[in-house]
Amino acid sequence: MNSFRIPEMAKQYTEYDMIQNHTDLPEFPELRTRLLFAFLSGSTKYHTSSELYSLAASLVQLGLDTHDQVTPSNEQKEKKAARSRQLQVLAGDYFSSRFYHLLSQAGQIDMIKQLAGAICDVNRMKMSLYTKMKQLKVTAEDYLHQTVEIKSQLFLAFSEVMAEVYDQTWPEILQAYSKCEVLFEEIFRIESASNLHGSWGFWHILQHGTKEERKQLHADEPDHAKIRTLMHKYHISSLLYQMLETHIKQLHNKIGQLDSDKLVSELFHIAEPFLRFLSKPKVLEDI
Repeated sequence: MNSFRIPEMAKQYTEYDMIQNHTDLPEFPELRTRLLFAFLSGSTKYHTSSELYSLAASLVQLGLDTHDQVTPSNEQKEKKAARSRQLQVLAGDYFSSRFYHLLSQAGQIDMIKQLAGAICDVNRMKMSLYTKMKQLKVTAEDYLHQTVEIKSQLFLAFSEVMAEVYDQTWPEILQAYSKCEVLFEEIFRIESASNLHGSWGFWHILQHGTKEERKQLHADEPDHAKIRTLMHKYHISSLLYQMLETHIKQLHNKIGQLDSDKLVSELFHIAEPFLRFLSKPKVLEDI
């Protein structure tokens, strides 16, 4: 099938009353799933598996993202908060298990192994980044690079099946889109000064700020007005917009080099939300 209906297919696994009533789920990984589907649909060998692989990958990613929302400790004693945390753990496990069920029913044992290995890689990369962040050994560039790697790693598990035509193109295009997606998310993240901690902007200020400014970032109860002042001083929003615009241009150049008109058209379509966002009037810090 050429029509992209993976989000609708996934609803049979995600739209359970208990989950919806007691906890929030992360955003469906539509961009990377749509990207995977577009490449697989153009493959002679894997065209018929495009929906199965894309659905399985999206559920695994949703499971990983759901687990990321779980708080590190259960300090919240309220019954409602505790139930939400428990359901996040269970929901993440459930979504992750569905890929095994779907692929095993289809006899896709090799792909199960590929995705299982990718899950291990993603968790290892997350722990590595978390450890470096705790030790304050991360630069803004490190943070962006490693976050993009984490976001794209699961879908890189399909690199072998892309070898038929897109052995080099798939990883490059996937990571290019993932970088745009990360920058897009970072821009929205810093709309509130309370969300700065741990973001790209946090590591940028930590890297370039004065000793006193770094102390403000680590305050037990940060002064949001002062944090907002720091964000303006170091032009965090402007820099993120500029990086997104630069990477969108680079992405368009990569897409334009492909030899499939159909795939090129679909990839430009997938990138449209970024272009619409950049075309909107925006208020940036004075430079």
